[in-house]
Formats: sequence, structure tokens, C-alpha cells
Amino acid sequence: MVKINKVYQTVLALANKEQRGYITPQEFNLFADHAQMDIFEQYFYDLNQFKRIPGNDTNYSDMVNLIEEKIERFIVRSTRGGSTPFFRRAGFTQSSHTIPQNFYRLVNVENLNGSSIEKLSWKDYEKAVLSPLTRGTKDRAISCMRDQIFFVSPPSDSIIMNYIKKPQKPNWTYIVVNEKPLYNSTAEDHRDFDLHESEQKELVIKILQLAGISIKDYEVTQVAAEEENKTIIQQKS
Repeated sequence: MVKINKVYQTVLALANKEQRGYITPQEFNLFADHAQMDIFEQYFYDLNQFKRIPGNDTNYSDMVNLIEEKIERFIVRSTRGGSTPFFRRAGFTQSSHTIPQNFYRLVNVENLNGSSIEKLSWKDYEKAVLSPLTRGTKDRAISCMRDQIFFVSPPSDSIIMNYIKKPQKPNWTYIVVNEKPLYNSTAEDHRDFDLHESEQKELVIKILQLAGISIKDYEVTQVAAEEENKTIIQQKS
């Protein structure tokens, strides 16, 4: 997890260095959320690209493992209760299960007994339930997702949904002293970045880009190190 105050102080230091003015906490929090989601969504694009590369090159394998490690921290296992089954056509029933608000992407779905539930597109699901030969069974249930609802046939009282959640919005919280915002890490709505700690520099760069400030990578590293030293000195004093 990346500490939000460290990123904010680095961003401010670099913005001041370029004489680009002060970035308010409100602006920073807005940029921070966009930057985090950009990096998070890039994981899946990069993972797809690296997996398409033929062969077993060690460098590519390492990149796949690294990205998967960063994604794993967002995987959630959730039991979702089902509503009362209802009929759509003669001989066909299904249950509906709400999707969590922080849902981003499905990994897989299981029954409580551990048996897998096949995930179909809405179009294929509609076709499958038309015939008794292709409808789901107790041993081979089928499902689809539409309008934030997960449908399962035959119906189930509860299912286990393994999914990737969205990162929570980061929030640099503060109190105002002498008309200046001072960092307040004890606020109830305080929130660090959800991303892997290795993403700190990338977050700084993206936030500066969103603020319209162009900075070279080595300057980010240098200023981040300076800010870290300041923090260590303050803690020891």
C-alpha cells in the first residue's frame, strides 16, 4: 500500500520546483483517484499483452508473475445470497444475486459445495435455457451477469463469487491551521492508495501529468528520497 502523504508531499515539492503553483488537497485527491485507476486498469491490458507473447522467455514470465501479484491483492471471495427463484419459461427457473458495489471483474463462481458454475454471456445464456438439453443442471449450473445482477440456473440459495474489486478512492485528509491545510492521518475518511508500494513513483508521475506538469523520472526519485529523509528526521526529533 502506498502512503498518500508521501505521494502528496513529493507532488507538491516537484510542482514548487517547476514554479507551477500550489496544488490544493481537493485537486490532488481528484488527480490521485484518476492516477490510481489508470495504473490499476493498465494491469489487465499489460497482462493480456504479455500472455500473448509466444515462447517461455524468463523476462516475460517474470512480468506476468509480477502483474498477477499486484492484482491478487484485489481478489475477494464473497458469499452472495439469492432471491426467491422465479420462472421465465416452462421448466426453467433461476435465482438472482446482487453484485457487490466494489465489483470490477469476475474471476469465477462456485456453488457452496465447491462445484463450478459456468459463466456465459447473456446471449449464450438465453440460448442455453431454451432447450432442456442445454439448460443448467445441479452438477453443471450456468450463469450470466446483466445490469448488476448475477443469474444462476438452476437456482441456488447462495453462491460464492470470486472477483477483483475496484481500488478504494484515496483521500488526503487535513485540518486547517493558520489558513493552511495540515495532514491529518487520523480522520475517519483518510485513505492511502490501494496499489502495491512499488507504484509510488508512477503515481507521482501520473498525478503531475494530470496537473499539467512534466517531470523526468530521475527528478521524481530524487525528490521522493529527499521527502523520505525529511520524514525520518522529523520522526527522530
